[in-house]
Amino acid sequence: MLGIVLAFAALAGCGSEVASSGAAGGPSATATTPPQVGCASVNQATAVSIRAMRLEPPVGANRVSATYHEATQVRALFGQLCAAVTHPARTMLMHCPADMGTEFFGTFYDGSRVLATFTFAAMGCERVSVTAAGKTLATMVYGPAAAAAPHLATDLAVIMGSPKPGMMQPQGTISPS
Repeated sequence: MLGIVLAFAALAGCGSEVASSGAAGGPSATATTPPQVGCASVNQATAVSIRAMRLEPPVGANRVSATYHEATQVRALFGQLCAAVTHPARTMLMHCPADMGTEFFGTFYDGSRVLATFTFAAMGCERVSVTAAGKTLATMVYGPAAAAAPHLATDLAVIMGSPKPGMMQPQGTISPS
């Protein structure tokens, strides 16, 4: 019982300290937070620059670049990438086709400030990574990562168009049975 009373007293003391320091000209609760980078900055993103590379047979690459400034779509894509890497799929041995599909490399910006970079391999077993402040989070897009980011391919397609299948993937539309 004494422990509970002490815990409440400590919390009450913390609350009164915050209130008194704000009233005395110290930091207030309404002060703006400093700009973030990485997944904490999804709602600050104003643009994304993406470079897509698709290997073409017999040997060569088709490169496409775009910078997109529609903040709603930029934030949607950034959010889906972050959702995937923060819900990583379990590491396991998988059989992935040797697909030479499309790989995307991009950078998210708040104005001219870099928030994060990403890669998305839309080939074989899909992979995604997000790097910010020297830290990289990465996962394969299946299981919990795919469930957390169900609109990843759609949000990317809004900006870059649908990724083209590689040489090892079916070239036509597959209808569900």
